Amino acid sequence: MVKSILVIAAHPDDEVLGCGGAIASYTAQGVPVNIIFLADGISSRDAHNISELECRHLAAKKAAHCLGISDISFSDFPDNQLDTVPLLSIVKQVEQAIARYRPDTVFTHHVGDVNIDHQKVHQAVVTACRPQPQHPVKTLLFFEVASSTEWQPPGSAPNFQPNWFIDISHTLTLKQQALAFYKEELRPFPHSRSQEAVTALARWRGATVGVKAAEAFILGRHLDESSH
Repeated sequence: MVKSILVIAAHPDDEVLGCGGAIASYTAQGVPVNIIFLADGISSRDAHNISELECRHLAAKKAAHCLGISDISFSDFPDNQLDTVPLLSIVKQVEQAIARYRPDTVFTHHVGDVNIDHQKVHQAVVTACRPQPQHPVKTLLFFEVASSTEWQPPGSAPNFQPNWFIDISHTLTLKQQALAFYKEELRPFPHSRSQEAVTALARWRGATVGVKAAEAFILGRHLDESSH
């Protein structure tokens, strides 16, 4: 049984795209969920200012509230430049978050995403969650992010081949509502980062496992302690 969840995302909006429905489902069950964002999400853009960053943070807070989360935190690593940051620095940020929240379940990025920040966050999380004695994290789940995961050409990186699904039939609407707070990041259909495409993906992932809507993940590791 999941007791506590930490979502470790590169940018604000990744959490909703990747596991927004699952977040809403777990918080509705009373499971505490926390989120840490490691990159700011806008500093790589040609024209940006502090007010844009504040707007992105505000959108993240509104989305989190919509999904039933009260506590999120932000790091300030440069957007789309995590490959210029020593991996150890990112790992330490992740380790601090794990020490603070003591989650038994962590959701984070798939390593094969085309976005470099997603790749580096994945590497940092896997390193920080190496299975040492007494480590709190027992389950690692890697999510897909529309407009990143599916853009990686076959053979360039590991494919996203999900083997873990979470039914979000009853929380898809909340995922859609939370995503709407990131309106500046959304694009018109048929862009894959559109409301229509995200909904279609949830419906398709659900159909592949016999439910109305689902989110798909790759299970990185799971330690079953139910017999203890």
